[in-house]
Amino acid sequence: MPDTVKPSPDQPAGVSSALVTGAEIARLAGVTRAAVSNWRRRYEDFPPAVGGSASSPLFVWDAVQEWLDGRDKSQEVSLEVQTWQALRAAYGDATGAAVAAAAEYLAGDAASAADMSTDPVGPPLRESAGVSLRELLDRLAEDAGPAGAVEALVARLTDSARRSGSDLVTSPRIVRAVTHFAPDLRRGQTVFDPACGIGTLLFGLRPVRGLVRVGQDTDADCVRIARVRSALTGREDIRIAHGDALRADHFPGLAADLVVCDPPAAVTDWGREELLLDPRWEFGTPSRAEGELAWLQHAYAHAAPGGHVLMVMPASVAYRKAGRRIRAELVRRGAIRKIVALPGGVASSHALPVHLWLLRRPDDTGARPDTVTMVDLTANDPEGSLVPEDGQTSDVRLIDLLDDDVDLTPAAHMPAVRRDMAAEYERARTELTTALASLESLLPDLRAGDGTDLWDGATVSVADLARAGLVDLSGGVARATDDQIDPDYLDGFLGAGPNIRRSTSQSGTYRPDPKSARIPQREPAVQRRYGSAFRALGEAEAQALRLTETVRRMAEVAREGLGSGALEPGDEQRPESNS
Repeated sequence: MPDTVKPSPDQPAGVSSALVTGAEIARLAGVTRAAVSNWRRRYEDFPPAVGGSASSPLFVWDAVQEWLDGRDKSQEVSLEVQTWQALRAAYGDATGAAVAAAAEYLAGDAASAADMSTDPVGPPLRESAGVSLRELLDRLAEDAGPAGAVEALVARLTDSARRSGSDLVTSPRIVRAVTHFAPDLRRGQTVFDPACGIGTLLFGLRPVRGLVRVGQDTDADCVRIARVRSALTGREDIRIAHGDALRADHFPGLAADLVVCDPPAAVTDWGREELLLDPRWEFGTPSRAEGELAWLQHAYAHAAPGGHVLMVMPASVAYRKAGRRIRAELVRRGAIRKIVALPGGVASSHALPVHLWLLRRPDDTGARPDTVTMVDLTANDPEGSLVPEDGQTSDVRLIDLLDDDVDLTPAAHMPAVRRDMAAEYERARTELTTALASLESLLPDLRAGDGTDLWDGATVSVADLARAGLVDLSGGVARATDDQIDPDYLDGFLGAGPNIRRSTSQSGTYRPDPKSARIPQREPAVQRRYGSAFRALGEAEAQALRLTETVRRMAEVAREGLGSGALEPGDEQRPESNS
């Protein structure tokens, strides 16, 4: 769960302070963001940015605090902020590992009493230069109690992910929507989240006491945090497992009354080649581009008879061509009961709307619904009411959904009198503009190299790294397990250079073989620089896929509006081409 606020490779040697954004400076100094921008323009001695981008520069916090003190613009920094900054200084961009280590330290004996029967077990708490993290954490626990201290750090982690655009932590607005639309649960019933992260959705469901809560996640640090949170809250019967739920389901026989999930979005490497014949694909085998439909069917496979599934889904899953056959089968068999289009801005990572899909497995009666309830809240305020108004819901007959497109977008099925094509087009244009700006900000800052071929220098095989305990090769996928290997550096070079050519046959078939792969040997600091660039490229590729779908959707709305008379061309149109 990385925070994108990362140290710059150009940061002066010996500087141990965490790097902060302008927004963080504003919060710590008790002023507005505009005030910080004014300071940068008006005062030549304001500390210069040492990293980040033009739209989100990064500053050395120690230097900023010294400047604030010198101009009497500082205020006393709270103990919580001091602790967070010390964690950031000790762990850099590994904020998930930082909170996990701090949480385990704060939990003490309670952590050892939690469900720690399987990995991961984290390393001891690091120390930050010039400050005692343990002392800060002890003081924080004295003020707020161990559970309160952990939740304060979790809130910092969630806010950091929100500001960085990360989708690895479920946003509070998504949690609010899921808890609102979730079916009522009774004490003794089971709820399951196969991609639970730090447990935000799992712990947010009601009732607070009496539910059996089961979760799994592939991120070791997230699992560590979730386990400590469960131990400190005193909730009964909570089991959190570590591992990839699609490739290595830790609870194969579990039948839950409710399965909730905010799955990874736009991930193509979800294990399709390994899972082609998996019995979970009862509605059809998802394509590489439809990883969300793999998670949906995994969740459905864990629903008990009469049980429900409530999934957070990107809006594009409702209409992408690649998923049409699976959507049709879901509709035909009556599995989908409701789809809710949430307002734009409820997700942390982008301003595009997301959907909630509510499914129900048939009970012993075998009764099947005749309609799917569509709810369109896209025009609402993201902080506003989640109760639909007149004209925002429509019960659509199954037969009317089973056309050539099988478009399950709620807006496409609202009453005609309600649909505002001009507003839809403007929203689509806004989404496109936001997506373009996001894509530009994601592109890494790359410059010409010195011409040295990294592969000509010292390299090490991934198999040797696995034997040394630095990499895990279970499930046919290489995962870094030690701080000596940056995970993004490893992933990036596994998909680059000779490793790609080695894994590509003469016919052009690409089959990754991490055991035979090699990566250049570099210091951790250099690894982090390359890993940051590789990660940014991956995020940019995922955003480009979303951008393509956004453009298609905007064009579809425009054509329908122009063809129906709901839209007309403006007075100033683009000049005709002379070609």
